[in-house]
Amino acid sequence: MVLNHVRRGRGEPLTLIHPLGADLFVWEPVLDRLAGERDVIALDLPGFGRSPPLNAAAPTPQALAAAVASFLDGLGIERTHVAGISLGGWVALELAKAGRALSVAGLCTAGLWGRPLGRRPGPDVRRLGRLLRPVLPALVRSERVRGLVLRAVVGHPERVPADAAARLVRAYLTATAFEGANAAMRADVFSGVEQISVPVTLAWGELDRLVRRPRRGVPGGWRSTVLRGCGHLPTWDDPDQVAGVLLAASP
Repeated sequence: MVLNHVRRGRGEPLTLIHPLGADLFVWEPVLDRLAGERDVIALDLPGFGRSPPLNAAAPTPQALAAAVASFLDGLGIERTHVAGISLGGWVALELAKAGRALSVAGLCTAGLWGRPLGRRPGPDVRRLGRLLRPVLPALVRSERVRGLVLRAVVGHPERVPADAAARLVRAYLTATAFEGANAAMRADVFSGVEQISVPVTLAWGELDRLVRRPRRGVPGGWRSTVLRGCGHLPTWDDPDQVAGVLLAASP
């Protein structure tokens, strides 16, 4: 499968997978830091950003991982270090189960909850956002508005430039696979830990309001750490800290 992506740097390959409702732009603050030591491939999952949706399969974490594996085949990459945020972390673990990962770094990884979450209650925020989309680029130029819009996902919204905030919001509102991927993610839990034999690092945002560290702990042998002062999207909160975790997790 052909996926929209950017590639820079050299060294061992490191594939970056964005969270639900985002695109590869979430990695922009750390790309150059990582590319100094890795062959970095940041991609848009099917139905997100500029990548086409899956033809027939529902966008489950497993189906998304299979699409990424097909994309890597097209690049001639059999195995790669993989890092992902939230849903992207779950997809990274699925790639490890399939034997396609050299290591996994999951940031605020989804799917490690004790039971399926079920449908999220509350208003349709994306529907409201689409109504406001024409004026959002102007609105997010206000630091106060950026704080209101991004506070659920970024620990320090004031560190996100206005243009970056507008792009994050646009990616969230235009992702065609959002509903399907969200429903699939919330209807399941990650399983198959015993099938993973590569190093796994799980990093949790200290200020994350969406995904918490599992109460049952993490599997034995997996490393767990905390991203201090970071929210669910940690790359703007502290790019140096995030890049350091990803490089340490992909030796």
